[in-house]
Amino acid sequence: MPALLAGCASSHSPAPIRERAQTASDKAAASKPPPPVAAGHYRVAPGDTLFKIAFEYGQDTADLATWNNLADPGRIRSGEILRVIPPRPQVATRALPTLPTVETRVLATPNPSPVARPSEPTVPTPTVVTEEASPDIWSWPIRGPLLARFGEGLSKGIDIAGTRGMSVQAAASGQVVYAGTGLRGYGKLIIIRHGKTLLSAYAHNARILVSEGQNVARGQAVGEIGDSDADRVKLHFEIRERGLPVDPLIYLPNAG
Repeated sequence: MPALLAGCASSHSPAPIRERAQTASDKAAASKPPPPVAAGHYRVAPGDTLFKIAFEYGQDTADLATWNNLADPGRIRSGEILRVIPPRPQVATRALPTLPTVETRVLATPNPSPVARPSEPTVPTPTVVTEEASPDIWSWPIRGPLLARFGEGLSKGIDIAGTRGMSVQAAASGQVVYAGTGLRGYGKLIIIRHGKTLLSAYAHNARILVSEGQNVARGQAVGEIGDSDADRVKLHFEIRERGLPVDPLIYLPNAG
């Protein structure tokens, strides 16, 4: 009987070893980083939106949609590779050598009728946002001393001092298109779309009080000032037009 039990045990011993080896290989495959993407491209990460990617690379959302043939720019998949720089223009092909011309005579026909040319199919342009007018009235997101102006150093906006916990208000009415911490150097960040071409951004918040897709009114509290990913308590505020940073003081009323 002991010999029989020993035989049964030996016949089943390889199975757990194979299972352990397979589990180890699966873990190794899962931990293997994905291959790098080509220059000028970006791999979509979980939680990304097209607005967030466009903001990060200083591009217009409509351009990203066009370059990547996105039928629905509101839906991008994690792991998808997107072009984030303009495609290179088509290089003209080398002209073929010309052949010697042969003189021919064409008989004229009375009242020749034009030949109808087949119409070329039109390619639909992806729609990113609805047609909306940009806001006419803007207000300061918080009131406080200016710490940095647009263009000073590498600043793409202005820095405004404040006290921790002060309400950060939407500078104009619009829709929240990003609320999170996915952009390095901005901390807890809120991005609001105003019309079709303008975005405003509010960085270094201590708390975010709105969610993506939410419509907000000018003056509505969207966050609380803090120092997330910053060296002091402050609000970094940007306005972007078609993806490019512009001086917010052009839009904001005089501080006096």
